[in-house]
Amino acid sequence: MKKLLGIGFWEFIARIILRSRIVILGCIILITVLLAFQWKNIRFTQTEANLIPADDKVNVDYNKFLNHFGEEGNLIVIATKDKKLFTPKVYQAWSELMTEIKSHKQVTLVVSVDNLQKLIKNDSLETFELKPLVDESKVQNEQYLKEIQTELFTKLPFYEGLLYNKKTGAIRSAIYLDKKIVNTKARKDYVLNDLIPAIEKFKKATNIDLHTSGMPYIRTLNAKTIIDEIGLFIGAALLITSLIFFYFFRSFRATMISLIVVIIGVMWSFGIMGALGYEITVLTALVPTLVIVIGIPNCIFFINKYHQEYHKHANKAKALQRVITKTGTATLMTNITTAVGFATFIATNNVLLREFGVVTTINILAIYTLSLLLIPIFFSYIPPPISRHLGHLERESLTSFLQWIIRTVKYNRLGVYITSICLLVFGIIGIGKIKVSGSIIEDMPKNTAFYDDIRFFEKEFDGVMPLEIMIDTKKKNGAMKLTNLRRMEDLEQTIIDIPELSKPLSIVNIAKSFNQAYYNGNPDFYTLPSPNEEMFLLPYIKNSIKKSKDNQLKSYISSDGSVARITTFIKDENGERMEAIEAHIRNKVNKIFPEPRYEVIITGKPSVFQKGTKYLLDNLLSSLLFAFFLTGGLVAIMFRSFKMVLVSIIPNLLPLLMTAGLMGFLGIPLKPSTLLVFGIAFGMSVDDTLRFLAQYRLELSRNDWKIKKSVFATFDDAGISMFYTSIVLFFGFSVFMLSSFGGTVALGGLVALTLSFGMLSNLVLLPSLVLTLNKTLANQQELPEPTIDILEHTDEEIDELEKNNK
Repeated sequence: MKKLLGIGFWEFIARIILRSRIVILGCIILITVLLAFQWKNIRFTQTEANLIPADDKVNVDYNKFLNHFGEEGNLIVIATKDKKLFTPKVYQAWSELMTEIKSHKQVTLVVSVDNLQKLIKNDSLETFELKPLVDESKVQNEQYLKEIQTELFTKLPFYEGLLYNKKTGAIRSAIYLDKKIVNTKARKDYVLNDLIPAIEKFKKATNIDLHTSGMPYIRTLNAKTIIDEIGLFIGAALLITSLIFFYFFRSFRATMISLIVVIIGVMWSFGIMGALGYEITVLTALVPTLVIVIGIPNCIFFINKYHQEYHKHANKAKALQRVITKTGTATLMTNITTAVGFATFIATNNVLLREFGVVTTINILAIYTLSLLLIPIFFSYIPPPISRHLGHLERESLTSFLQWIIRTVKYNRLGVYITSICLLVFGIIGIGKIKVSGSIIEDMPKNTAFYDDIRFFEKEFDGVMPLEIMIDTKKKNGAMKLTNLRRMEDLEQTIIDIPELSKPLSIVNIAKSFNQAYYNGNPDFYTLPSPNEEMFLLPYIKNSIKKSKDNQLKSYISSDGSVARITTFIKDENGERMEAIEAHIRNKVNKIFPEPRYEVIITGKPSVFQKGTKYLLDNLLSSLLFAFFLTGGLVAIMFRSFKMVLVSIIPNLLPLLMTAGLMGFLGIPLKPSTLLVFGIAFGMSVDDTLRFLAQYRLELSRNDWKIKKSVFATFDDAGISMFYTSIVLFFGFSVFMLSSFGGTVALGGLVALTLSFGMLSNLVLLPSLVLTLNKTLANQQELPEPTIDILEHTDEEIDELEKNNK
């Protein structure tokens, strides 16, 4: 009975490929055209990455908050510290800027010095009225503007921390976008096409430097940078991998077909994302470049085998057929193990990671199929390779490197094990030093103006990342009761005492401003009213709310008055402190808002992001164990040997531990981008392991089951391909270090580093383990026939099959 995917199967596949070249090329062209039509469905995500499952309590609480108060990330802020703002010319330009911003339908509210309102008591109507702070007829008087500045800083404490910093003199405007467009393309269009040009116009007219930030602004410019870098990555990856490829093979033909294969693969990757309806996220944006980086090693393996076969017998047709027949299963299995590394993300209960896992897995198998089909067909149409093209098979620098490895394995295995143990200890110690980052902006481009602006607002206004506290009193108008307002004030004092947080905003501030207005604007009365004062104030407040269609209360209290909101801002650099900060706030909440009388939710984008990082970290170990299990299962199916399973896992586990240890010693934190390194690197590193073991199994049968001879003979064939592919992967992933995003740089650098460790581990530790664990091997029966025929078949086996088929 023939084994699954055995020699007969691949001999059949080889005949189909070489005899149906026109049909296959036509099918590839048709698929490419059909997928190209799907490009129109490609969209870029307009929301942040949410790494937590939809049914997790963190997301349930966040969505509960959104249901009451809508999208909280709709604030854009513009600020300056320039003292010339309160001069007639600059103030006029500032006022015109704010008027232009407010004129756009995407903006619902602009709060700025030029349109600021203050509460005035109207005793005759028992109501509060809003009066403009600035008299427009006097704004050409510089002295008057200075008086306005003084009044703002001394008599309107409500706006401290929101519109001004009393200590430094910084002034800012708050721009609230329509919550309906915050997560849509309309937000991007407004920021890029309307807001930024208006700001640049103001800068040019006044020569004053403005700082702009806020979640909608940050997200828009961050997304634009990601889109711009997709082309950079694809171009750089094609250039670097093609140059390395040409250096190895010295053949324009081989380089050209490899570029054709990966370019078609990139076209397919965009088409597949469009067909699946997936948005381009910070993760899926990497897929086209990954297709190039993974596709080139496939091309190297097939072309290197073709050159080896032609070098043996100088028969082009025979060489092309045997490239497929000899290596079909081995290359398929190595691509499957690479796909397994990415497929582990499918097992996570997270849409973002699951989509990344699905699209990369499909594209890895697609690029393998393209390599398998196009490379033999291409070489069948062109002249056979010349001696210059085959020179890489005996290149002295390469053979010297492999000879050094062979000598190390042959004479110094004890040194290999001691070094491996030392590196293992190094990794374990380093892992203990790793920190977890909960920063939203840590991976954002550091060399951009909008990143500098984020730091400006963190310094002047204690951040732009909102932390939200929602208090459900479970009673109609319960949030307006003085007892609950005092509880909230007590909680706000706890927030103020936390240095990482800004001054909070809530219904408490509005109640204090009503009390101040009742006492004719005296800032000494910016306090919560006493029970007696409340009785006098209540008619004023009720009448004011009835008259106002757009009162400030609705941003901080639900329509039925039962739920209140407290908003504070956290400096992003304190993301790692988020858990401790929330615990401190929660401890206070439990004392003053006891359950079940109250329900208090602490949420907001920084909180969700930090908890998402923790969720991803908690799932890292299970994902890696899943990858180990799948890989071990594949090896067990292929070799039916527990020793081979053990041998395949150890050399790939050590590089992961070394990389993790290095991250600890270098202070590189665990975050979403660096957590992905381990699954990706493991899946790709296992390729070399399977290639080596497959060749070793073949060499045993060729060399009368002599272990040492078989191991060292394995280097003559598998060693070259392993070295070539590892070099390409190293430089291919290094392309991501061109990114301006810290996370992408870390991902590329760490994967490249891990794969380098993996190559050395598979070329040194793996054969050493094979020699040690198989010392007792005496005959073929101790290494059972594989269930899946991954082995490269001998010329004699293929000749016999061809003879029988005639």
